[in-house]
Amino acid sequence: MKDTYPDLTAHHAPASFGDRVALKTVKFMRLFADAFFSKRYGHRAVVLETVAAVPGMVGGLLQHLKALRHIRDDQGWIRELLEEADNERMHLMTFIHVAQPSRLERGIIMFGQAIFYNAYFWLYLFTPRIAHRIVGYLEEEAVVSYTQYLAQIDAGLVENVPAPQIAIDYWNLGPNARLRDVVVAVRADEAGHRDRNHEMADQLKAA
Repeated sequence: MKDTYPDLTAHHAPASFGDRVALKTVKFMRLFADAFFSKRYGHRAVVLETVAAVPGMVGGLLQHLKALRHIRDDQGWIRELLEEADNERMHLMTFIHVAQPSRLERGIIMFGQAIFYNAYFWLYLFTPRIAHRIVGYLEEEAVVSYTQYLAQIDAGLVENVPAPQIAIDYWNLGPNARLRDVVVAVRADEAGHRDRNHEMADQLKAA
């Protein structure tokens, strides 16, 4: 497996007021993640992937309802968004095997998911373009975080433990795959979600 993605440094330059709001919102959210988790990237992944699985599910639901209301085809968005949500869920299932969340982190997961779900639902309902832009920027930050995680593994600061079996099965990794291989695969997924959500935001802007 290749350990790079075609463009790991890709960044969507804000082109409107909504884009700038989306970027500032994500940067503000990142401050809390950095303050709480510091360099504990395994634990960061467990908590943040529970939030990352929300947008695809919310977007899929609202696109489904919109298609029903307007009696039109969804152009494949529903399935794609639900698959994104499921992919993020698999990231969570994988990292639970790597870093067992503490009671405090489980509490944060419950609180954070409740807040984020409701906020994102209303945001997507009224401004789906900005909602997708926020996810695009969130995924940009995820790529950065997983790249930093890889740097820690390569530097020997994080043990390169054997990959969980669930990850080997999901990404078709070799039987001797290690944590590094898993992080590379997850980072590639996040980069793909980054690009696709920015594309969706652009499509909604043009509509």
